[in-house]
Amino acid sequence: MKKGLLFIATLFTGFGFAQDCSELFISEYVEGWSNNKALEIYNPTANPINLSQYFVARYSNGATSATAANAIQLTGTIAPYSTYVAVLDKRDPLGAGQEAPIWDSLEVKADGFYCPVYLTSNAFYWNGNDAVVLAKGTTSNIPAAIAVDIFGKIGEDPGIGWSTAFPYTGAGTIVSEDHSLLRKPSVLKGVTNPLISFFNAMAEYDSIPPVIVRLDMNGDTVFGGGGNPILDGNWNSLGVHSCNCAPLSISTVANKEEIKIYPNPSNGIVYIKNTEEIVLVEVYNALGQRVIELKNASKTLLSIDLENNKGVYFVKLTSKDGMTQAKRVVIK
Repeated sequence: MKKGLLFIATLFTGFGFAQDCSELFISEYVEGWSNNKALEIYNPTANPINLSQYFVARYSNGATSATAANAIQLTGTIAPYSTYVAVLDKRDPLGAGQEAPIWDSLEVKADGFYCPVYLTSNAFYWNGNDAVVLAKGTTSNIPAAIAVDIFGKIGEDPGIGWSTAFPYTGAGTIVSEDHSLLRKPSVLKGVTNPLISFFNAMAEYDSIPPVIVRLDMNGDTVFGGGGNPILDGNWNSLGVHSCNCAPLSISTVANKEEIKIYPNPSNGIVYIKNTEEIVLVEVYNALGQRVIELKNASKTLLSIDLENNKGVYFVKLTSKDGMTQAKRVVIK
């Protein structure tokens, strides 16, 4: 136990010094049915970040330390104010049991796939009761790494998963097993204190179920051949994150006016001003379903009519250079 606690102290050498909007953090956690596991990582800075400097580690069932077998080095680059979706690498359509393939709808969301072989690395095999750490460093020298975000609580075994009521390990509603958790826009940095309870972290997340019932164009339930509703994976929100770190303008061209989205809240119609750098506008509802897609023909003002459908929406903007950002819009 002393060795494990010493490891935690070493890992969190940088604890307490994280600045808002200065470091990567986990923006969405997916613990779906079977092997549907994913992490969305968000870059809240104005600069691209090389992911090879970071790794993901899993602390299984209350473990206080992790080895190279519990961790995986990341690859790729995250553009400013953008996301990177890392998914468990189970893509063999003939897989069964523990090798069952991820759903197609999750596979197409991935920017990178990880941990195809459990015995080589089990970092992405969480089940709702494992702490997950995003750290800066290398898996070859884990004790020297610095945590930049912690999901769950290291050293605590919550049983099935963390919940919404004290002591957050059984009472209340389980939210980390068979759920996706989306970071709120107000969150500007990751959790780096290994002693913080998951209840405190839950104040930063919104929880959604792992699947949703498929609806037709009229909003009616679609049934399969056996008479049961068809279920779809509830991870359409992956790849889109709304964060208060991101400026409204994603143009790098000098003297361009700031992009404005107004009114917000709105009674149904939302306007987007100064969109000459924007080529695509997509609107997602709170379940992550895309409800509107607009291709921009060099206009300076676009309007979005949500037909007085009350709720929370994400407006995703894609610029000419491929940069994306999302803003939350409320229809009241």
